[in-house]
Formats: sequence, C-alpha cells, structure tokens
Amino acid sequence: MSDRTAAVVTVSDRVSAGRAEDRSGPTAVALLESAGIRVVECRVIPDGVESVSDVLSELAGSVDLVITTGGTGLTARDLTPEGTKAVLDREAPGLAEAMRAATFGKNAHGMLSRGVAGTIDQTLVVNLPGSVKGVEESLAVILPALTHGLELLVSGFSDHNA
Repeated sequence: MSDRTAAVVTVSDRVSAGRAEDRSGPTAVALLESAGIRVVECRVIPDGVESVSDVLSELAGSVDLVITTGGTGLTARDLTPEGTKAVLDREAPGLAEAMRAATFGKNAHGMLSRGVAGTIDQTLVVNLPGSVKGVEESLAVILPALTHGLELLVSGFSDHNA
C-alpha cells in the first residue's frame, strides 16, 4: 500500500500554543508508515470547529487519508467531530464504532471518545483520540480495514464489485 498517502493533524490548543509536546501525532505517523502508508504532511492546529473544517477542506484531495488526533472528548473545546462532520460528504460510522468497541473492557475512557470517520470526495478522514495510547489502540483496530477502504475510495473498484 506504499502508493497511499496520508496527512496527520494534531488538534490541540496546548500543543499549537507551544505549551505541550505533540506525542500523539508522531505516534500516528509511525504506525501509518509501518503499515505502508506514506505520511506526506503533519500539522498542529488549535481546537475549534472552523480550524478543523478548514484544514480538512484544504487537505482533501491532496492525500488519500487524513488522521486527526485530539479534540474528541467531552470538554467544551473538544470540537474535532463537529468540525469534521461539517465537511464530510459521507460518514463511515463502522470505523469509529470499531475503535470505541475495541476499548470496552480495556480502557474505561474509550467510550467517551466522540470521534467520527467519513469521506470528503476521495479522501478518508478518521478522528482519533489525542493520547498516545488512544492512537495506538485505535489504529490497531482500523489499519487492517484501511487498505481495502482506501482502495475502494480511490479506485472505485474492488474484486467483489462483480
């Protein structure tokens, strides 16, 4: 899957202001690259509906996959899902459902994640939690499906379309 490209966007007021180190974004990059997905862009943006929707609109079409980390919780500034939904063409709820379901019995906080997934034209967007553990657990669940999902999205064809 080395011909697939991705961008990783860390959504955090603290990281964007230089008050905290971004650890979840680099974790996502390492995991995606180990799965054969080439990460061509990394960004850090502040929390907010407009900041998220603006960066997703800008990145859509330039990469096959956008992974966001952060902003999926319950605080007033956790608005990544709202910013994402504002620009999605179609949701892919199974990805978010699978990530949450995989944490049941392992991480009591996993069920608090409000992340969503879906498409903007031919770009797949997936919201991940902002912790290293959340990124690791989430990508462990969805990476096997991403190969097929990206192939369907980009080419519009799979061997089961017959």
